[in-house]
Amino acid sequence: MSHASSGGSAEAGTGTSMGTAGFDFFGAGELPAPNLPAAEVAAFVLEHWGLDVELRPLGSQQDQNFLAEVDGAPVGVVKITNPAFTAIELAAQEAAAARIAAGAPDLRIATTTRDAADTPRSVVAATSEGPRSIRLIRYLPGGTLTGSGYLPPKAIARLGELAARTSAALADFEHEGLDRVLQWDPRHADRVVELLAPHHPDPGKRAQVTDAAAAAWAQVDAVAADLPLQAVHLDLTDDNVVCTADRGIHLPDGLIDFGDVTRTWAVAELAITISSVLHHAGAEPASVLPAVRAFHARRPLAPAEITALWPIVVLRGAVLVVSGEHQVQLDGGANAYAASGIEREWRIFEQATSVPSEVMTALIAAELSTDAAGPAAGSRDVSGSAGRSSTLGTSSLGMLVPELDPAGIARLDVSITSDAVDGGAWLGDGLDDDLARAATDGWADAAVLPWRTPRLSASRPLSASSSATVPTGIDGWFADPQQLVSPDAGVVISDHGLTGDGLAVALDSGLRLELDGVPGALDETLAAGTRVTRGDVLAVAASGTRIRIRLVRADAPAVPHLVRPEYAVGWLALAVDPAPLLGLEPEALGPGADDDAAALVERREHAFAEVQEHYYEAPPRVERGWREHLIGTDGRVFLDMVNNVTPLGHGHPKLAAAVTKQLRTLNTNSRFNYGAVVEFSERLTELLPDPLDTVFLVNSGSEATDLAIRVALAATGRRDVVALLEAYHGWTYASDAVSTSTADNPNALATRPDWVHALDAPNPFRGVHRGADAARYAPEAAERIRRLAADGRPPAAFIAEAFSGNAGGIPLPDGYLAEVYAAVRETGGLAIADEVQAGYGRLGHWFWGFQQQGVVPDIVAVAKAAGNGYPLGAVITSREIAARYRTQGYFFSSTGGSPASSVAGLAVLDAFREERLQENASETGAYLKRRLEELGMRHPLIGTVHGLGLYLGVEFVRDRETLEPATEETAAICDRLLELGVIMQPTGDHQNVLKTKPPLVITRESADFFVDMLDRVLEEGW
Repeated sequence: MSHASSGGSAEAGTGTSMGTAGFDFFGAGELPAPNLPAAEVAAFVLEHWGLDVELRPLGSQQDQNFLAEVDGAPVGVVKITNPAFTAIELAAQEAAAARIAAGAPDLRIATTTRDAADTPRSVVAATSEGPRSIRLIRYLPGGTLTGSGYLPPKAIARLGELAARTSAALADFEHEGLDRVLQWDPRHADRVVELLAPHHPDPGKRAQVTDAAAAAWAQVDAVAADLPLQAVHLDLTDDNVVCTADRGIHLPDGLIDFGDVTRTWAVAELAITISSVLHHAGAEPASVLPAVRAFHARRPLAPAEITALWPIVVLRGAVLVVSGEHQVQLDGGANAYAASGIEREWRIFEQATSVPSEVMTALIAAELSTDAAGPAAGSRDVSGSAGRSSTLGTSSLGMLVPELDPAGIARLDVSITSDAVDGGAWLGDGLDDDLARAATDGWADAAVLPWRTPRLSASRPLSASSSATVPTGIDGWFADPQQLVSPDAGVVISDHGLTGDGLAVALDSGLRLELDGVPGALDETLAAGTRVTRGDVLAVAASGTRIRIRLVRADAPAVPHLVRPEYAVGWLALAVDPAPLLGLEPEALGPGADDDAAALVERREHAFAEVQEHYYEAPPRVERGWREHLIGTDGRVFLDMVNNVTPLGHGHPKLAAAVTKQLRTLNTNSRFNYGAVVEFSERLTELLPDPLDTVFLVNSGSEATDLAIRVALAATGRRDVVALLEAYHGWTYASDAVSTSTADNPNALATRPDWVHALDAPNPFRGVHRGADAARYAPEAAERIRRLAADGRPPAAFIAEAFSGNAGGIPLPDGYLAEVYAAVRETGGLAIADEVQAGYGRLGHWFWGFQQQGVVPDIVAVAKAAGNGYPLGAVITSREIAARYRTQGYFFSSTGGSPASSVAGLAVLDAFREERLQENASETGAYLKRRLEELGMRHPLIGTVHGLGLYLGVEFVRDRETLEPATEETAAICDRLLELGVIMQPTGDHQNVLKTKPPLVITRESADFFVDMLDRVLEEGW
């Protein structure tokens, strides 16, 4: 029950006090919580309501709560209300609960239970502590969101929705019991902090709280007259909502604890709800935005409410901290619930104050595409890296560097689309300075990096949060020393910048000029408080040294030079582009809607066929990759753990150079006579055992498996094919026909043509034969093939992967292919190895998957890795079998085997040799699997870890005995991993396996990061 983030709790019924005046916190004195023995309370319940209950204590800061059970089944919650609250207040709470229940009948509401005669189980009883109001409240199953576990965006959004529905239901609710003065009412937050702060034992923390509360109070007070008043629940927090568990995913759908119902600012309902999110694992201010959006969608926020919202969150955090410390002291350490909340409440306050209120106000306004009632209003910029700047402009300002000719300024570019960051040049430090030095040593008098455009040079891989990549000002370098002069009259307010090496001037135009990287005031006459006029020299910028220039609102808090993209729209609302101070045109107001990830998805859905799905419900926009990393347009770097399309990794320099050179010289079809197609075909056959010596080149894996099947049909003159269940082979007619994975096609089994015969998936973990019994799969498969032949339908081919890729990288049982290949050949058919996923060294120990089984197929299909993402695939067979395809006419592929694709294939093979990629798959893959298996020893959700090398699958189950697939959990885990910087997707027919197939260049450091983030998700929740 209550209170992870609230205080005195009462719900409904008859109060102890028989007066009619509402409770007044400031006149009530101390409020020690009731502390009745459980046995006394149980005896009371038996005497008055005839229920023989067992009681389990529940938390509350100022009341006392027990879960009442009969024979282990909950029958309600016994609440002993703090004696300070009056009967009229409790009646108001009961009426408010009824109002919400009537207004939102689909919500579950904790009201007072009634007996068979419809009498409320609520009385004032004489107890060992004196008269106390005791009630039996309706028990709502499902649990709350109590604890520090991670809350997913959907749960946070639902909290906002519940707050909005509660607010709407109580909008016109009136009751004399609402007239009370609670310490949790933000209208009294300044007085509460002033009263209780002296009780905080830590002087440093006490000062932080009082300073933050004073600033927040001033911000709220400025718009208080415009804030609507109404009845509110005032304690709709993670502790006071109950959830429905949807197969492991908890979403709130009910309310408990109406003890704080009162009349106050309507926006307080939302402020208190979102403040309770902030102590959860991984939560930060931006995490609450789904709740704000959901609230606003149902109950729109007025401009004054947007302005007041975050300052009220800060005040809430301050009140929680001082109230919690005070309550612990008041109860003499006996209130374990209050004591346990001290750390939680401090985290709420820390997170609430980690971003200035002005920034959060602008950010919230931008999210809602509306304005706040104040100068920090922001407008949504879909790039995520800009917002409406201050309305104050720069047109009236003079030049900062009057001697500089704007024509001699080089504009540098270190965004993710810049050529300057190719080949991983953005990693480490120094790229910005190197580019500036090259420019100023050459033709330029100065070089600048613009504001607002995310800088890849500031990004860092393997980080659980985004890097600060968005500049709030510009960076400049000068070929020669330059005098920096004041562009307007003003007052020096600081002789150091954020770096401790610079100065700041409050300009009369209403802006603050901040300079970092200069030696500060030139002499004592420019000390803080000095009045300067336009053109006065402020400092001298040294040659070749970076200076940072910001123009921000005069009343803005300290603005970092680089900010995280999630908050950029808020920070940039406090700033303007300083480029005009150097005579340059300001940057455009934003890259435009085309650069926004959500807008791009919307465009995609209009132009792209719907069945061409994309990863994630709300995917980031990815426009660059490097090795095992993918990079979003905001500079966020993600670890790519699924991309087996690119074994060499992303942005491979030699591959790019080879293909680029070939495209400059010749790219045509393979009917022409040129060397690359011959060399690549020779190199490919050298990697295969005899008699596999003849190559067909195609564009993709689907085409490769399709052609392999057609070759087998032509070579044997038959039409039947045997395949495995749970397999995926492609999207063309023939490859789709033998694909039986229901994850890729829910109708896969019902729509197979009659010439496809599916065998049981030889899955030793969850198949029909498990463990040692998996040895039965091979003889049963062989018998099925022989039976087909006996029935007059001998198969032309048997097709299978050596490792079941879409099932989660599951190896075939030892000896499986040997026995099945023998049976198919015995009946005159051919053996096809689908190596599209398992081939090309991914298994580590073997270059080809079939080698693990000790067999040689008749036909091999390969793609994906062969071109590292360039369109290239191959079918390799014997010359005799290939020749039989002549019965089908000619074969031709426009880009399969083209000069460019052949060169790409050669570059990939070179990189495999030069960079020891197969060895890395073996070594790093073994290390990664070992770490994942260790994780499975601590987290029962991990049923097993499949695979070998860098072809792994982490299978999640709800029960290791029944192997019930954890499908919904797996999807949620992937979403949470994305937040932590890891690209991961589910696979398998049950979508409960992590598809762990990263580029083969992955390092141990990256493998560790993946496992550590997965461990964090499994610990904190998803």
